Amino acid sequence: MADDWAESRGPAAEGLFGTLKAALLGRPLRLPADLLAEFPELAGARWRVGGWGLGLRTAAGITLWRTVWLAPEARLDPRLLLHELRHVQQFEASPLFPLSYLLNAIGRGYRRNRYELDAESFALARLAERGRPSPEG
Repeated sequence: MADDWAESRGPAAEGLFGTLKAALLGRPLRLPADLLAEFPELAGARWRVGGWGLGLRTAAGITLWRTVWLAPEARLDPRLLLHELRHVQQFEASPLFPLSYLLNAIGRGYRRNRYELDAESFALARLAERGRPSPEG
């Protein structure tokens, strides 16, 4: 419906709406087939590029429920994708996850947040299962 509104207002409104929409929602991303073949669980998320202010170099990715937004300059690195997938699983595990994550981040900071530690551990374990070397980071 919002697209209809922009179109009815002419090219200027459509351009503005499109710019705002892209800034907030990004654009859909289809992961490469070889990556999905190696890590089929990645198909359990919706992937997008841009949006949410990504591109400000503050985060490589942001996950909300089943959708992962990646920064435009982020590489399609399996470690990052698996890390973000774990956040999808955390959202699915509890309706209180967003609040719990926020409280944990306030109390412990980003790097010591138990959900971030869990996501990183999950990603590294999956890479090890596939015989991938553990990257530094």
